[in-house]
Amino acid sequence: MADLYKTILFLNYGLLLAVIVLGAAKYRILNYKERQYFYCIAFLFFIELLNLVLPYIFRLNDTSFLYPFYIGGEFFLLTGLFIRKLDWPKYLLGLSAAIAVGFMISKYGFDYPANADIAKVVSNIMIICLSGIALINEIKKTSDQNRFLWVDASIFFYYSVSVFIFIIQHQIANLSENNYYILFSANNIFSSILYCSLIYTFIRLKK
Repeated sequence: MADLYKTILFLNYGLLLAVIVLGAAKYRILNYKERQYFYCIAFLFFIELLNLVLPYIFRLNDTSFLYPFYIGGEFFLLTGLFIRKLDWPKYLLGLSAAIAVGFMISKYGFDYPANADIAKVVSNIMIICLSGIALINEIKKTSDQNRFLWVDASIFFYYSVSVFIFIIQHQIANLSENNYYILFSANNIFSSILYCSLIYTFIRLKK
């Protein structure tokens, strides 16, 4: 199972790189709201790059200190994306930023909550709710207004599955190594689906 996990993981890295390249190539034809997708994926690419560079180049094997930054950044970028798409009041962007920064200060400064996965699950649930509302709105609109419909559906699906996986992971006290790899291989497969939806969308985009 370890080999399968690594294979899917490196496939994800390849898909993520493809999304970055395509997103950069199509950046100029994206409108203001659509560019938020590129910012989100660029942030994820940056985090994954650090996770690769720090252990292999700088010999820093423990990169867990990046996790709170990843949670806070992901929360702010994705909630900001859907707040803009839904044309909600701009003060909600400030509230989203305040929550993200507050979490990072709490975690880095006071190590609260002790288990950062709690914040990750709460963050994912909020992203699920916002993406679900955005999906409902997009379905009502014409086809030229919902160019990222498949991406939003994939985001909703991916984060829903991620919450489910986190719950299973923490409910099973003695998770075997094989079960661990199965769970995270499944999570990586669903993230591959998200990356593929982005690749498909970027390829089809026209001015």
